[in-house]
Amino acid sequence: MDNDVRSIGPHLRMMMPGLTDKERAIVKYLLEHGSTVNALSIVEVAQDNEVSEALVVKLAKKLGYNGYRELRDKIHRYSQLPVSDMFQELDPADSPEVIIRKLFRTAIQALEETLAILNMTHFEQAVDALLNARQRDFYGLGGSAAIVKDACHKFLRIGLRSSAFDDAHLMMMSASLLGSQDTVLAVSHSGQTSAVLDAARLAKRNHARVIALTNYANSALAADADIVLCSTARGSPLMGENAAARIAQLNIIDALFVCVAQRDYQSAEHNLSKTMSSVEQKREPR
Repeated sequence: MDNDVRSIGPHLRMMMPGLTDKERAIVKYLLEHGSTVNALSIVEVAQDNEVSEALVVKLAKKLGYNGYRELRDKIHRYSQLPVSDMFQELDPADSPEVIIRKLFRTAIQALEETLAILNMTHFEQAVDALLNARQRDFYGLGGSAAIVKDACHKFLRIGLRSSAFDDAHLMMMSASLLGSQDTVLAVSHSGQTSAVLDAARLAKRNHARVIALTNYANSALAADADIVLCSTARGSPLMGENAAARIAQLNIIDALFVCVAQRDYQSAEHNLSKTMSSVEQKREPR
């Protein structure tokens, strides 16, 4: 497990979908008692959640810890970080000023914690796969569609041909034509979007490299991908998780773009000049 204390909260949140209702309730309970969790005995946790002590120990090991004490200590350390309490629920009575402050703080937390959990080995592999690909196809639906379109726009600016698909049928058509020289970047917050999964799986069967950009490392998309890049974010019932996660994912795309451009900076600079000048005439003079 990553030694960065900032990764503890994101790690626990990413594990949530694979837990039972009782296990999720225990994790939420421990996180809510973050600053005082060190004072909670395993007996108290079990009694307050109406479960056995054995289940608490089993949960700790399921989450990757040696036992309850290590899980408790890690959550306490995480709770002491300034970034851990940046998230605040939106309230119907909030003023516009309070809302914007809460949203900005949630976005900052998403960026800090995504940086903490990002697998740099996988990130460098993604850079290589995008740089060396014959064709780069980006898949995403709903909120993820904006992310793949942004990625396509960026890579085209430096002369790297790519296509963005936000339609289930077009994704499958794209995947059917890919081969071993091609790369897919599939974006899904949940990692469970069936249309994106189907296209990514078809692309992989055709031997294309598949990069997953998702909020959940144990999702179906992550399991099927060759390379996994994880974002993380907390959200409110109104905004959902993917509002803040989208900001983190866009920053990952920006980092991929810059690193790919850096590998052949002279060519990237030349093509950037050409593409910028091609649209210059579309701007009104100042």
